[in-house]
Amino acid sequence: MIQSSMLKRAALKRSTAVAAVTLALVSPVAFAQEAEGEEPAQAIVVTGSRIARSDVTSVAPVSIVGADEFRLTGTVNAEQVLNALPQVIPGTTSFSNNPGGGVATLDLRGLGAQRTMVLVNGRRYMFYGTDQTVDLNTIPTFLLKNVEVVTGGGSAVYGSDALAGVVNFQLRDNLQGLEVGVQQSLTGQGDGRRFNANIAMGTEFADNRGNVTVYGEYNKRGSIFASARDFSRVALADGATGLIAFGSPGVPQGRLVVAPTINVGTTEVPIAAGTNYPTGAFFATPGTSRPYTPADSYNFSPVNYLMVPQERWLLGGYGDYEINANAKAYFEFSYVNNRVENELAATPITQNVDFQLSRIQGLVSASDFAQLTQIAANQQIAIATAATPGCAPVTAANPTGVCTNPFGAFRAGTSDFGALQPGSARVQVNTRTTGISSRNASDDRSAFRALGGLRGDITDSIRYDAYYMYSRTRNSQIQEGNVSRSAFTRLAGNGTCNVFGAELLSDSCLTSISILAQNTVISELQVAQASITGDLFKLGTSNEPIRFAVGTEWRKMGSEFIPDTALSSGDVVGFNAGQPTEGSYTATEFFGELSVPLIQDGFIHRLEIDGAVRYSDYSLEAVGGVWAYSGGVRFAPVRDITFRGQYQRAIRAPNVGELFGGQSVGFPAATDPCSLASSAGNATIRDLCIATGVPSSQVGSGRLLQPATQIQGAFGGNPNLSEEVSDTWTAGVVIQPSFIRGLTMQVDFFDISIEKSISTAGGGVNNILNLCYNVIQNANSAICGLISRDSQGVISGPPFVVSANNANLASLETRGVDFQLDYATRMGFGVFGEESRLAFNLLATYTDKYTFTPLVDLPEDNVQCAGKFGLTCGDPIPKFKANSRLSWIDGPLTTSIRWRHVGATDDDEGGYVVDRIAAYNLFDLSLSAEVTEGATINVGVNNLFDKAPPVIGSNAQQSNTYPSTFDVLGRDFFVSAQFRF
Repeated sequence: MIQSSMLKRAALKRSTAVAAVTLALVSPVAFAQEAEGEEPAQAIVVTGSRIARSDVTSVAPVSIVGADEFRLTGTVNAEQVLNALPQVIPGTTSFSNNPGGGVATLDLRGLGAQRTMVLVNGRRYMFYGTDQTVDLNTIPTFLLKNVEVVTGGGSAVYGSDALAGVVNFQLRDNLQGLEVGVQQSLTGQGDGRRFNANIAMGTEFADNRGNVTVYGEYNKRGSIFASARDFSRVALADGATGLIAFGSPGVPQGRLVVAPTINVGTTEVPIAAGTNYPTGAFFATPGTSRPYTPADSYNFSPVNYLMVPQERWLLGGYGDYEINANAKAYFEFSYVNNRVENELAATPITQNVDFQLSRIQGLVSASDFAQLTQIAANQQIAIATAATPGCAPVTAANPTGVCTNPFGAFRAGTSDFGALQPGSARVQVNTRTTGISSRNASDDRSAFRALGGLRGDITDSIRYDAYYMYSRTRNSQIQEGNVSRSAFTRLAGNGTCNVFGAELLSDSCLTSISILAQNTVISELQVAQASITGDLFKLGTSNEPIRFAVGTEWRKMGSEFIPDTALSSGDVVGFNAGQPTEGSYTATEFFGELSVPLIQDGFIHRLEIDGAVRYSDYSLEAVGGVWAYSGGVRFAPVRDITFRGQYQRAIRAPNVGELFGGQSVGFPAATDPCSLASSAGNATIRDLCIATGVPSSQVGSGRLLQPATQIQGAFGGNPNLSEEVSDTWTAGVVIQPSFIRGLTMQVDFFDISIEKSISTAGGGVNNILNLCYNVIQNANSAICGLISRDSQGVISGPPFVVSANNANLASLETRGVDFQLDYATRMGFGVFGEESRLAFNLLATYTDKYTFTPLVDLPEDNVQCAGKFGLTCGDPIPKFKANSRLSWIDGPLTTSIRWRHVGATDDDEGGYVVDRIAAYNLFDLSLSAEVTEGATINVGVNNLFDKAPPVIGSNAQQSNTYPSTFDVLGRDFFVSAQFRF
């Protein structure tokens, strides 16, 4: 980072200053070479170490995002800039509607947001939920000085969580006077309006012994529905020869399904053969059915948000006061209120219902009533067959050899329903409650953070710093559009709720089944830290002293999720049900760091070794006392070239949600292998499907067995989790040729491996299904035991779900190379000044390896995600990703072009219509003009050529694509102005 003192000494003050900041993604060493005759730069602290250095080149790779990158891209929320970095795989963003959550997270290397440590001014920041992850919406981007991104484990320096790396948001600390900013953004289609206004005021007081800055910001983002874009207007899925319009089989008209036959012991009993019901009876005409076809599916896409709306207020302040020559008090305070909505189509319901024929006769046609009457009679035959002695082998536990009643008692939500009675027909109902409303989750999140500390000098070369921080986040979520599963099952069965056609649910039915649900999440973080840093002594071979840092830290992390009765009972259909979560734990730590310059300006230019160690004592019994440590070397044979390398052992203690999370239900995208047509022709898989609860007639039946692309899973905590352990190796070279001034090149290799990785058991719903049916292939295995099906064989919802609680059973490894090129030069001419400058920056990452092993006991059964996307790997992890900017600075005018590149990726499983996403390129253009000494105007357009996202079918994340990775807005304009007084 260019220091202000260097800018003041530059020959062309204005041009050089603008060039420096418009290199927006600046290498930390890009301007480290000192001009002839200049004094050495003042020692500063670079992220990744607590030791102040005069040379900011560190042993670990550090990339710096300058403040002007936010200004030149019209960015208000930090994730928009950071997700474009090649080291980052997008986390939750403003385009995350399902799943959503109203937050913005950061995911370095695709290893998970929970493994990326986010700091503000080098200190921990407030987190928003039970997973202890920072919401980037709470950081005031308009006050940024820069953002520093460090690769690899940082636990030895910062403690738990820094397995993938550290991202440090540095705020300006020298604000003087009043600054006001305003920005307006609008897409080329005239929607997605975004408005931002901010104000900050800084002043010195008490004869310049104190400085204080206060600030405020208001941001409002409008919504965009998926119906507003051609690529997302219609829900797509894979067809026989290409993508087809194919929504959800949960249709407002009603789709009622009964298996054509079922197996009772060794006897195959006809149930619905010869009726409309095996493929689904579709009531296009109220009361009268015909066989369901894929063309009848419900297009849920247009009423889903593509970009979620947001309204945010942010207030805060920070400052310091020099008590005396050896003590300076400082404080930081921030308060954020962030309101975000997620909206989905009306609730789809899949539920077995015992219809009382006498109560529904008037609701259906004579033909349908006859079919249902025949189904009811056949079901009673199946029950009688099961009760016949000899149906099953005779055992001590079953001396008469009867079979289990195939239509026995079941539970729906909070209610128990008895075995099927004569005069009733058990039918799987697939409908959608459009008469209630769309599902809307409104998050109102308030967070505050207060920090106070004292720092100063012990001697001329030794300094101290001590502080205490407390933060608290409270989120209240109100959910509209939910349905009571138990009430629906009861009222549909007795005819109160008419499910035999569209929009037939009466007002009394809707009132009885609709639920307004709410939940609250409260999270707290406390940190107390004291450290001493400074110089020891010089070796005879070096001009700089050995430097050290030692200290201690205490942290308390706590969080709770408080659902209302409807959510905690599991009776909710619509949004995810979940049980309460509450827990906290503490960590007491001691740390030390040492930097030893062995040789400086001797027979070689520089040789330096670094080391750090941290001991952490957790109150968690399964974690206890753990060590983190690192060691690195920096070797510069000549001034123009520096080699560097580092090893880091890092740890991550489980978070509150992973430890104490109550059972909750989620809807991840997944594939049921038993639904695939190929399973019917594979004897092993067919027999396994039948053994795990699929009727023989349903094996390979496609949408009949898996009605939607999502499969419900149950997730929850595990108090016996231990810590994750990672090993990171980095090695690289920095080249700054003295014969090409202004040029810096960096190449860094990284290898990050994580053992005892905490993940959902078996790697999640999709991988559990894959392991059971395609790998382990044993119905009695623990993995297959996690799968529960209803009497139709469908994983239809609680209690028929895939159980995927947390466990330390997985491993992760990623490996690759980061490239960075920075170049700035004078052009020798100018239009608005005597001379102009050209600045170029390129950041790129080649990911050679990304391996996810769901079960370390099956090391050969792993998922390779480098260059992949899909239901297991998630968002695309391209092998090559790049971000580049070219800026021309001519006096007060800066013209800048940015190129964003996401390399081609392939589906992680294959067999889909879209198995490959081609390389994706975007170009952005911006202009920045300093119209007066205190006023700057910026205009720009992102996605200059209106590039559409790739369109994907059944393997898409949402809106027929991956909206956090690829641009879904289209051409997007912004204009902003900053005024300084």
